[in-house]
Amino acid sequence: MSRELFDPELDLLVERVIRAPREAVWRAWTDPKRFEQWWVPAPAVCRVERLDVRPGGAIVTRLSEDGGEFVPHLDAVILAADELERIAFTNAIDSTWRPADAQPIAVTADVFLDDHPDGTAYRMVARHGDPTSRKRHAELGFADGWGTVIVQLAELVEK
Repeated sequence: MSRELFDPELDLLVERVIRAPREAVWRAWTDPKRFEQWWVPAPAVCRVERLDVRPGGAIVTRLSEDGGEFVPHLDAVILAADELERIAFTNAIDSTWRPADAQPIAVTADVFLDDHPDGTAYRMVARHGDPTSRKRHAELGFADGWGTVIVQLAELVEK
């Protein structure tokens, strides 16, 4: 799918220039220990159960608000993984390739990494099936949530 296919009626977008090479950003997406450090907004804690970044692979994470009990967070299938360039996944299908009752909303996330004079141009498109789902995702705090984790990702790889 082309990155130019952004539909403002159905999609949400976050973009940022990360002052680190694409290799560092890619590694933060593909190394479970690094992924855990940025994937959920702090002070919540992430635990990676499965991170298999390849087409047909999966992302399965658990979340703890206080570092104590971990509850299911994301169970998604990887749709595309083009090394150093793109990762796409959806929670509409779970890691066992079964249709999922995606909560709180079904979404396909499309992450693009491009070279930038200052490091990496990072673009994440959240694709929704209808305008109501897009609106609900926005109301649930898409901009704050994804904005926070991208800041955390940048802080990790810019060190």
